Amino acid sequence: MSDLAAERADWSTDGCSIAATLDLVGARSTMLLMREASLGTTRFSDFAVRAQLSEPMTARRLKDLVASGLLERHTYREPGSRGRDEYRLTAKGRDLVPALMALRQWGDRYASPEAGPTLAVDHADCGAPVQVELRCTEGHRVGPGEVEVSPGPGLVRTAS
Repeated sequence: MSDLAAERADWSTDGCSIAATLDLVGARSTMLLMREASLGTTRFSDFAVRAQLSEPMTARRLKDLVASGLLERHTYREPGSRGRDEYRLTAKGRDLVPALMALRQWGDRYASPEAGPTLAVDHADCGAPVQVELRCTEGHRVGPGEVEVSPGPGLVRTAS
């Protein structure tokens, strides 16, 4: 067993941030709606069509995303029509965009159609492709094998 594996033997996975995130956004339908929100979709019918979800599923998931603070609901009214809701990313939702971009980047490399990725994501200012990468808070690129894992303040240890 590696040193890290031996050290982690009594670390509980209770409170794992990855597990908690998957509990919140791990459903495929949820991630597709977040994809759409990150691409500027705001209206219910557009979410349902673009995410290819039934209206009941779209309604349920949008309600969950509002309740979890990833989206906020705003009412709009077109002339001569009743008020309708639109959904916009909150700060919490915008903070999920790098994770969505990382999934897209991985999918573009390993799961895209034979013809290539379905979307190109470029920097609006210079036109260069956008890539997600790991960086430390000092700004250094962090590559594979350059990460150290240690107990955080919320770690629970199991009785050995």
